[in-house]
Amino acid sequence: MKKIILLSALFIFSINTFSQTTTNQEHVKSLLEVMGSGKLGVQMMENLIAVYKKSLPEVPDQFWKEFMSEVNSDTLINLMVPIYSKHFTDEEVVGLIEFYKGPLGKKIVEKIPLITQESYMVGEAWGKKLSEQAIKKLVEKGYISADEKKE
Repeated sequence: MKKIILLSALFIFSINTFSQTTTNQEHVKSLLEVMGSGKLGVQMMENLIAVYKKSLPEVPDQFWKEFMSEVNSDTLINLMVPIYSKHFTDEEVVGLIEFYKGPLGKKIVEKIPLITQESYMVGEAWGKKLSEQAIKKLVEKGYISADEKKE
């Protein structure tokens, strides 16, 4: 009899836990959609492709078009769900959904792609400048020769 009660309790607990997890995952997907995470992921991939095009000019544009046609933002969202579920309670996720549906949240979603693109360009220039400074100091300290710097 104790085994039946214990098994029943475990079964009910597991159903309840599964239900809560499923609800949380659905809410997180809604949050990621309302945040525009899928679109942002595609934009980041497009930026990466632009870099690849510069470094691999021999690759025809058709290859990149075909590659991008296979990029699916739903895959990215599904990969992100467990991360958000780990860091936010369901109540917090619901609150974030409400925020992103409001005027300020909508403005953030609208502006983030532009901010990300501009930040990428600034970050790239910043990284290049720091790299040049590091190389200059390496030459000054004698760790590398001026000839090695050109390689």
